[in-house]
Amino acid sequence: MSVWLENAIARANSTSDWLSPIRSVSLAALKDTPWPTRKTEAWRYTSLKSLERATLSPSPSVNQDTPEQIDGFESFNLVFRNGEFDLDSLTQPLPAGLMISYLPTASEEMKQASLDEFSQIKPGRHLFGLINDVLAQHVVRIEVAEGVSISQAIRITSLIGLNSESHTRVFVKLNKGASLTVSEHYQGNVESLNTGFVEYDICAEAKLEHYRFALQTDKAISLGGCHFKLGERADLNSTLVGFGSDLSRVDTDIIYDGEFATAKLNAFYLLDGKELFDLHATVEHAVPNCTTLENVRGIVADRAKAVFNGRIHIHRHAQKTLAELNNRNLLLSDKAEINTKPELEIYADDVRCAHGATVAEIDKHALYYLESRGISRSKAQVMLNFGFINELIDQMPNQVLAEWIRPQIRNRFAEMEVTR
Repeated sequence: MSVWLENAIARANSTSDWLSPIRSVSLAALKDTPWPTRKTEAWRYTSLKSLERATLSPSPSVNQDTPEQIDGFESFNLVFRNGEFDLDSLTQPLPAGLMISYLPTASEEMKQASLDEFSQIKPGRHLFGLINDVLAQHVVRIEVAEGVSISQAIRITSLIGLNSESHTRVFVKLNKGASLTVSEHYQGNVESLNTGFVEYDICAEAKLEHYRFALQTDKAISLGGCHFKLGERADLNSTLVGFGSDLSRVDTDIIYDGEFATAKLNAFYLLDGKELFDLHATVEHAVPNCTTLENVRGIVADRAKAVFNGRIHIHRHAQKTLAELNNRNLLLSDKAEINTKPELEIYADDVRCAHGATVAEIDKHALYYLESRGISRSKAQVMLNFGFINELIDQMPNQVLAEWIRPQIRNRFAEMEVTR
């Protein structure tokens, strides 16, 4: 066990509040969970040494940062600063059918109901999910009433400052026939630690449009996850965008709990320098007649490293399943590294499934062609890189967010030099 984790457990043992019943269960599980090493399969390519070396404070100075403005994006803004929830977020008027609760100040009845929901979707195998269980104090619950469609999005922003620890937790419930857009944003590039976990309960016939922008860079350490449970005929459309940092990992889980549900997951990551980005995605097809479409792309430059593990598990009774998983990667340097492991684990016999992974480099003939037409080499590289990713940006349902992320992607491409 690491020194940092020992200190975290000691802090959790000294905390007593409404979450104590959950905290005690997760603490017991943590004590029986070994600290990951290179021999731990789920962490084989991702080292935690940067966390062990980091100088962090559970009580950092006040963070006065503000969320980045997104012109034209209509949203209810929920803000965490260094892990503490900004209560001013709750002063905005909400439409009928939308309820947002800050659980530490909620009624005892609400707290008790939330205890029954807490960590019921996020699998217990996630080490930093357990750590979030025991360290999270500022918990927010979002619920949309049955049959209600909320036109404005919910934007959840985590602002993480120097040497700070941020352990945020959000639970989102869409009742039958409800619809909602949620956009998660993680900002900060200084030495810090963020474990941001969100659980989504998408009930029958409900629809969730989801985004996670894991845009922390440089010295930031980000270890979080988003976890979804889909009821009958539920629909999920999720987009994940990741930049690398000293240590960045996202765990995502999709669990089918009702028939005829559909999930589409698009993800792309852009890495440079010595950055690391690790995406572990697991899909549990536990019932028949469901569909998963998963498309993941990565571009890795310099000495950066990407890790992707995509597992689709089709249970014995999950007949008539359609599942497709595709991972495509582009290496811009001889020293860049990509470790990809797409998996299909199938126990049903009446299914349609496919998976694949490719690792390639920029087409030198295409690069030469553009240069021969008077386009500079650096601009030609940006154009080819952007073309590799742009298909997934075009598929984002919210075009305002698509237009907001495009220039950030271009700027990042401009900094990524092709050396092979």
